[in-house]
Amino acid sequence: MQNAKDTFYITLRTRLATVNPSRTMTLRAVTRPGILVQEAEAPMPQPLLDAFALSWTGLETDLQLSAILAQMTCEIQYSTAGTQTNAGLDRGRALEEMDYEVLKLLYPYSAQKMNYTQNPAVPMETMVFWSEPEFGPIVTLRDRLTRAAKVIVFAYQEQGEQ
Repeated sequence: MQNAKDTFYITLRTRLATVNPSRTMTLRAVTRPGILVQEAEAPMPQPLLDAFALSWTGLETDLQLSAILAQMTCEIQYSTAGTQTNAGLDRGRALEEMDYEVLKLLYPYSAQKMNYTQNPAVPMETMVFWSEPEFGPIVTLRDRLTRAAKVIVFAYQEQGEQ
């Protein structure tokens, strides 16, 4: 399942660099596209502003098929406080822009599964595919607007995968 999770993340990260190359973040002195996997980073007291954070929150499997089909729930969380130039009064517009980016990152709803433990990455035999996003409500906390979009990610377990 790790290959599917890695493929989903790298696919979204690559698409973000195309959809909005200016949406970057600096983490541990490295500037990169503004998307991260929470389980692969040190805990943070608050979500990063103007970046996307992926959390894997659920797992189900279908063992009745010829290959195990994993169904993983991924929440894409994001927050914004707007821009300093507009004293944060544009935070609604900034959140709407991020909503649109989520839609663009997820479409098309599939990618070739890759094994990223090797360099260069090696294509695997199956695809990773996912549902359309289910957007949650906007949550307001002081000057921040936050939203989470839930996506169901599907992948077949290939022979030799753990």
